[in-house]
Amino acid sequence: MGWEQEIEELRRREALAAEMGGADKVARQHEFGKLTIRERIAAIADPGSFHEIGALAGVGSYDDAGELRAFTPSNLLLGTAEIDGRPVVLSGDDFTVRGGSAELSIAAKRARSEGLAMDLRLPHVRLVDGMGGGGSVKTIEKAGRTYIPELRSWELVVAHLATAPSVSLALGSVAGIGAARVATSHYSVIVRDTAQMMIAGPALVDWANLGDVSKEELGSSKIHTRNGAIDDEAESEAEAFALAKRFLSYLPSSVDELPPLAESNDDPNRREADLIDLVPKDPRKIYRMQRVIEAVVDLGSFFEIGRRWGRSIICGLARLDGIPVALFAENPAVYGGAWTADSCRKVARLIDLAALFHLPIVHLVDCPGFLIGKKSEHDATIRFGSQALAALGQANVPFMSVVVRKAFGVAGGANHKPGAHHVRVAWPSGDWGSLPIEGGIEVAYKAELAEVDDYDAHLAKIRERLNRVRSPFRSAEHFEIEEIIDPRDTRPLLCRWIRLARKALRAEPARFSYRP
Repeated sequence: MGWEQEIEELRRREALAAEMGGADKVARQHEFGKLTIRERIAAIADPGSFHEIGALAGVGSYDDAGELRAFTPSNLLLGTAEIDGRPVVLSGDDFTVRGGSAELSIAAKRARSEGLAMDLRLPHVRLVDGMGGGGSVKTIEKAGRTYIPELRSWELVVAHLATAPSVSLALGSVAGIGAARVATSHYSVIVRDTAQMMIAGPALVDWANLGDVSKEELGSSKIHTRNGAIDDEAESEAEAFALAKRFLSYLPSSVDELPPLAESNDDPNRREADLIDLVPKDPRKIYRMQRVIEAVVDLGSFFEIGRRWGRSIICGLARLDGIPVALFAENPAVYGGAWTADSCRKVARLIDLAALFHLPIVHLVDCPGFLIGKKSEHDATIRFGSQALAALGQANVPFMSVVVRKAFGVAGGANHKPGAHHVRVAWPSGDWGSLPIEGGIEVAYKAELAEVDDYDAHLAKIRERLNRVRSPFRSAEHFEIEEIIDPRDTRPLLCRWIRLARKALRAEPARFSYRP
């Protein structure tokens, strides 16, 4: 006799697990415009590549003869899969079963998914929908006791951040530890309208006498993609999956490898004619830094991260001649490109990512300094700016800066990586100093101006005198800027540099690990 009967039982149980929370709960998931967890896995993984682990875990109901009468599967799925041909660990909440809360074996499976990604040193893509493993009040009655909170297996989540790429997608109403899991990742996306992220839901907020609010009012994508808790917003789950795939395409599978090369059909010697006229001669006028980025990186390769927060600095990943880089650039259309508390946080996060996964860093510089004023002081801008500058100094990857226009003050010092002998060039529009002449002239020459009859005329003479010596060519004479280039030569120069930088890269540990 063989084991055919047992295999039949295995297949029956697998079929019951595939039903998830039942047809009515699946229909309700679809009514809210959301896919089920099995549909999500099928959508993001390469066809046929998902191998499920723990499909039989759940709660069974038995008759007096010990025969299985009904089965409710665990509300977390996990397994290995491939995304664009590269292996990953995939895990996700099944909201059709108890809203993704801690009952039904989720804790053990969640820990296994985190541990598996850590042990195999693979990227982990976490599809979060619900409490992400947190308990509900019903847990107390079922357990017959209350419990003191412990973040079990959380050390694996944090350790994995220093090991391999971590992506979290908020695909439904995410609360409690599920919200923390979304934030504890290298890259996070939330789906507009059908997903929200909250520390606690509306009922608990109302109970705490903090107002009668909806889930959207508490944790909509509009809120969390503008405060930096979540990196990006997607219009649909399909777009969220596409963003996750694109993010992963720039990174190695773990810190043990260098970022993957891509074939480039873009001429590394391409020169964009409009760059010569892009920067206005009037320093108060703006231009599109996005155009500079488009002109110098491989066509269509720039992947912006955090577009809706910290908007005075543009951050993202790109390719130069097929080689992945991290890139940040001041945006003169927002606060003139001044560094705010939020933009400093965003830059530090990008630099830490680059250092961890061995991405060379490019800085396109147009920095008037830190944003000044009462709000900036209240926001502790100098604290977050210091963190960003420390991150830059700690990053053990090649760095290159192109000074497009301004580089003033402490923040402007980020045109140079402390302790490094890197390539740094400037456009003829380069303008730098401890502070802009326009902003400091009346303070510096206060005594002289107080003694003249025609204040405005004398001020104009001083300004004309200073402008004669503020040319970047004067700085180049003293080797304070190493090279001044034709703006149209920027891409060829960057592509030449990246080929040298790639040879210098080593899959060495970062000097500072990654913080969520």
